[in-house]
Amino acid sequence: MENKDAPFGGRGRALPAGGHCRKLRLSGYEVDACADGEAALEALAAERYDLVLLDLNLPKVDGMQVLRTLRRHDLETCVLILSARSEISDKVEGLDAGANDYLSKPFHLAELEARVRSLTRRKFIQQDVCLCCGRLSFNTRSRVAAVDGQTLALTRKESGVLEYLLLHQGRPVSQEELIEHVWDGSVDSFSNSIRVHISALRKKLRAALGYDPIRNRIGEGYEIGGEVQ
Repeated sequence: MENKDAPFGGRGRALPAGGHCRKLRLSGYEVDACADGEAALEALAAERYDLVLLDLNLPKVDGMQVLRTLRRHDLETCVLILSARSEISDKVEGLDAGANDYLSKPFHLAELEARVRSLTRRKFIQQDVCLCCGRLSFNTRSRVAAVDGQTLALTRKESGVLEYLLLHQGRPVSQEELIEHVWDGSVDSFSNSIRVHISALRKKLRAALGYDPIRNRIGEGYEIGGEVQ
């Protein structure tokens, strides 16, 4: 994904491109990137994002059309436009089409990060940030997991795995999906790292709950929910 005109969605979950991806990941955001507007629309149809960073000059489907298509069925997802079009008329058009903010190029990365923090903070203030499964809860803001109100001591990766499973309750999550979204693709599918972290997480959950809430669906992945003795 070398195209610097790609959109970005953000922990939030975010959709940026090029050099922005690595920096945002280092800042703790879960990032997906798309090379063109067509791919962006497919991603937005398949996933829920907290924030979309959207360049207007996208190949295949331009950014303004992506925005208008999104707003036909989604009025909640925050959109920050990043564009070299700096005329007032361009900004007015983007904001009137449903963007929450507009940042003209060139811009300093620190300003981009500040805008991202502002938009995601507004969203999380409005929404419940506690993911629950029976007696188990996970606060996505504080990154704290608890059982019956008692905090669990989890590592960063264990917390990431638990959060992703809780976000996708009701369906199996494959190892490849965890690699992409929790490990940011930094390990391969043959690595033992994922199994080690999941095993450690399951051991801690079993000790706190008295059972293991994570099921291993053979050939499909891991699914959380329900009491399995």
